Amino acid sequence: MKDLFLFIRRFAGPYKWNIVWSVIFNFLTMFFTIFSFAFIMPILKILFNLDDTRYEFMHWGEKAFHEVLINNFYWYVSGLIERIGASPTLALMALALVVATFIKVITAYFSEYFTIPLRNGVVRDIRNKMYAKIVSLPIGFYTHERKGDIMSRISGDVTEIEVSVASSLAALVKNPIQVIGYLAVMLIMSWKLTLFVFVLLPIAGGVMGAVGKKLKATSLKAQEMLGTILSTTEETIGGLRVIKAFNAEKQMEKLFDKETDTYRRLNNSFQRRYSLAHPMSEFLGTLAVAIVLWYGGTLILAGDASIDAPGFIYYMVIFYSIINPAKELSKVSYTLQKGMASLQRIDKILAADNPIKDAANPVEINRKETQSSHIRLKDVTFSYDGERDVLKDINLDVKPGMTVALVGQSGSGKSTLVDLIPRFWDVDKGEVSVDGHNVRDYRVADLRSLMGNVNQEAILFNDTFYNNISFGDPDVTKEEVVAAAKIANAYDFIMETEDGFDTMVGDRGCRLSGGQRQRISIARAVLKNPPVLILDEATSALDTESERLVQEALERLMKDRTTLVVAHRLSTIANADMICVLNEGEIVERGTHDELIALNGHYRRLVDLQQV
Repeated sequence: MKDLFLFIRRFAGPYKWNIVWSVIFNFLTMFFTIFSFAFIMPILKILFNLDDTRYEFMHWGEKAFHEVLINNFYWYVSGLIERIGASPTLALMALALVVATFIKVITAYFSEYFTIPLRNGVVRDIRNKMYAKIVSLPIGFYTHERKGDIMSRISGDVTEIEVSVASSLAALVKNPIQVIGYLAVMLIMSWKLTLFVFVLLPIAGGVMGAVGKKLKATSLKAQEMLGTILSTTEETIGGLRVIKAFNAEKQMEKLFDKETDTYRRLNNSFQRRYSLAHPMSEFLGTLAVAIVLWYGGTLILAGDASIDAPGFIYYMVIFYSIINPAKELSKVSYTLQKGMASLQRIDKILAADNPIKDAANPVEINRKETQSSHIRLKDVTFSYDGERDVLKDINLDVKPGMTVALVGQSGSGKSTLVDLIPRFWDVDKGEVSVDGHNVRDYRVADLRSLMGNVNQEAILFNDTFYNNISFGDPDVTKEEVVAAAKIANAYDFIMETEDGFDTMVGDRGCRLSGGQRQRISIARAVLKNPPVLILDEATSALDTESERLVQEALERLMKDRTTLVVAHRLSTIANADMICVLNEGEIVERGTHDELIALNGHYRRLVDLQQV
């Protein structure tokens, strides 16, 4: 239960008025439930002629409040019987019962009316916080996580919180009010009988809690396995071409069957234990009713003056009414365990630390005055795992408007080096500076606003050409988007499609060729008009004709900008102002194309290999 109150403190704050109104209407529901049942006693006494007492009107203060209230109520009913007769009085009592019940169900509806926005709002807020955290966390976080598992957390785990925790929250708003109200009436009617109830309810709750203890651990394992299943599904869809090419369908089916069977066994274990909740609460409730019925009947048969037969029937009606909210409260411990397991998985993302933070007193950037930037790496060392250095003592000075190419074998650290400039990662040692300031002195968003990226894999979204090109800048005009498309050599093929710039490109741009996807990425970078351009093997996956068109677009884009180019095709960077050759995380050579050819070292060997 402590976990639930911590949950309320974290997420229910914006909905405090919903809780207040729900509590008010639940009080009213409880009051009218008791009030409507109160009409049962005079109805029974009139029907069976059980009461020949002569009631006199009492003034407030003559006796205890509830005694005066009950006496005056019977005095009024007795007066009605004398004036209009027993049958019309019975009809009026029945009508009053119907009216009180009608008011009760209206107030019950409004208690739910205010609880629903609380439940749905909390779920929406958790999902929004998760998404905001997902897009803010550094790239390094996702090197240790599976995409399918993250999708499982933002969908399945949040839904589980909606089903279990949020519903438990609603139950805790409503049921304690009813239980407390009914117990108060029962104490007033017969403290002896109610002492029995006080003993029975904690025993029943303890039994229910003991059975539900292991639910959280089992549910956590099941949710983790569901994440694994979604990850396997995502990898299968993404790698379907490879699976078919290597005839690995049966292998993947076997893996998937194993995962789903594990999930089935975990769910069986959880649901069997969870299914105990209803029959156990039903049995314990019936047992409690039987014990109270026996004890109360014994008191009446012994002539105990504290309660009469109609009063005992009314007492049993109230006691039976307390069973349902008490059962719901006992089931909260069951449902809560599964929700808390899901919250634990969600918190792994929400509580994750983001080491890429804004400076406390950031340096301001004026984009309008910055046409090209000065980039400098001084004694930079970087490691992904803290053990093996991927970059070692890198020193590089890229002056404004300069084009610097990074070449070398795969795994030499080229892409890692350019990822340090927009702070996708932070250096372990040394310093990366832009325009004379350490990159850590800028706001992260301001720093990245200086840079445009075109990567080997063109990342497009399942949206229109227009929205993909204007991505990140919703205030651009149609004319600016068209101009960017023309510079990127993309305008002609866009206009050949059915809806032009409003044509959908498909999931990850699947309706386009590799060259077309890359030119859309270039158009996006053109529109951003960045002072710094980072090209990470932008043409390595293209055929000769597509490469020519993309290269023309890139050359127009690179004009008068500070540009870093990661390249495998050395023919594309022969005109660079400086070429740096990386080998095992170190810059082993630097200079122009002709200077490096003359050195007859690493660069010359790379050129010769590509000319074979």
